[in-house]
Amino acid sequence: MTEPDVALTDYALTLECAVLALWVFRAQWTDEPLQRSWGALFVAIGVSAVAGGTVHGFFLAPGTVHDVLWTLTLLALGVVSLLMWWIGARLGLAPVVGQWVRLAALAQLVVYAAVVLFISSEFEVAIVAYAPATLFLLATMILAYRRVPDRRLAWGITGLLLTFVAAGVQQSGFALHPVYFNHNAFYHLIQGVALYLLYLGAVATAGQPAAS
Repeated sequence: MTEPDVALTDYALTLECAVLALWVFRAQWTDEPLQRSWGALFVAIGVSAVAGGTVHGFFLAPGTVHDVLWTLTLLALGVVSLLMWWIGARLGLAPVVGQWVRLAALAQLVVYAAVVLFISSEFEVAIVAYAPATLFLLATMILAYRRVPDRRLAWGITGLLLTFVAAGVQQSGFALHPVYFNHNAFYHLIQGVALYLLYLGAVATAGQPAAS
């Protein structure tokens, strides 16, 4: 295994996302489109994590398998961005406006996929697509908290803010240990905390109890 700290933390994120998605899909939500979007969000993050972990663990050198898995990682992050736009639109916008935002997000995904497939497969491309969607979801969750000050929404907001901290750590190269726990593994650790907090925010948007 070429980068065990990165691969294993990626696989841990995959497992976490699988559990969170299962909790969402098994719950009884009155808003089924919102439920499907939140569940799919955790699935897409999990797909990105397992593909990225396999790249870092076993196919770090450029080649056919590396290229396929890395492309899958980036495309899954594009789907994450799409779902954030969709969730935010359902939470904070009027239906007509929300429909236009969802269509625009779908168009963005098509452009993003074309860039990843034919122009650049650098991770920064994913961040450029991911950041505005995260900010939009953050804004709509803040609005939802102002309407109904549920503590779990506050945790969800904190989770979204932590994703920016995680991205900053990843881009800065800051590591807990240069060999045994590098900046990518630290990024995954912060993301793991952020995802659970985001799950709490997700169930709050539907007024559901969190699974335990």
